Amino acid sequence: MPRNVILLIKDERYEFYGSPASLFDKYTANDLAISQKALNSYFSKLPAGEPRIYKNRICTIIKAPLHVKPTTRGRKKQPDNTNK
Repeated sequence: MPRNVILLIKDERYEFYGSPASLFDKYTANDLAISQKALNSYFSKLPAGEPRIYKNRICTIIKAPLHVKPTTRGRKKQPDNTNK
């Protein structure tokens, strides 16, 4: 499953969050002029392929895929069953 990043643009500042929930840990619905539930609903109702951008008089919130390099860190090594 792809990971997403939430970009908040407010007062000419850029802030990045891992989820809408983490965004609303810092800001209230009054601060952003939208609630977490309404923002999640807005993003979920956009057609597939449509950019996930919410904009109002106070801020712009963008939800976009986070592209990361695949890694094997943290995975257990498989036992080597070859006989030498």
